Amino acid sequence: MKVEIWSDVMCPFCYIGKRRFEQALAGFEHQNQVEIEWKSFQLNPDLKTNPDISINQYLAEIKGFTIDHAKQLNNHVTQMAANEGLTYNFDKAVVANSFNAHRLAHLAKKHGLGDAAEEALFKAYFTEGRNIDDNETLIEIGVAIGLPANEIKQALETQLYADEVKHDIAEAQYLGVRGVPFFVLNRKYAVSGAQETGIFSDTLSKAFADWQLENPKPMLDIIEGESCGPDGDCG
Repeated sequence: MKVEIWSDVMCPFCYIGKRRFEQALAGFEHQNQVEIEWKSFQLNPDLKTNPDISINQYLAEIKGFTIDHAKQLNNHVTQMAANEGLTYNFDKAVVANSFNAHRLAHLAKKHGLGDAAEEALFKAYFTEGRNIDDNETLIEIGVAIGLPANEIKQALETQLYADEVKHDIAEAQYLGVRGVPFFVLNRKYAVSGAQETGIFSDTLSKAFADWQLENPKPMLDIIEGESCGPDGDCG
């Protein structure tokens, strides 16, 4: 069964939602039959990368808040993250457009490292205060998770994977996604937001039950003969 997750690297609830979903998946008895696919989404496609302003300043400007109110909101989210074992350092976070980070994530997906890329990018942004729109930073992140440096450089110096990012965003609009994180299970059920772990667990069970009905296990009429088993026994 496939679970598609639309997310943005600079979305604080996306990292929290990732952890809560992972907790639900860890307790799901059929987790080895669940395929996770990360999808790109941009909360602010027009955002200009600006390391000279703080996240609190950025939030205050786009939302019309005072900086003190922005700090209060970020402190609240920081505590939510801490409850999931995550460390948020909004005082260090760099205001950065996430488009190139999403392109790196698509390259990682090609190598079967999509989840590792999302985790590394979230940590770089929220915990380490790194600029996720800086090519050297993205190369370091990619190499650290096992991507070839030459492929990362080629992607970042060209427009590779730009169409894939745009396709994900267009697909989200088609599905009616209005915010992230957004989890789509078996293209039948959806969970919007960083819901509690129990919600993810219930939805996983419901979606998987439907998926099993749609994809029944083949019932083979087996003629037995001499063979070798995975434990090395032959007979």
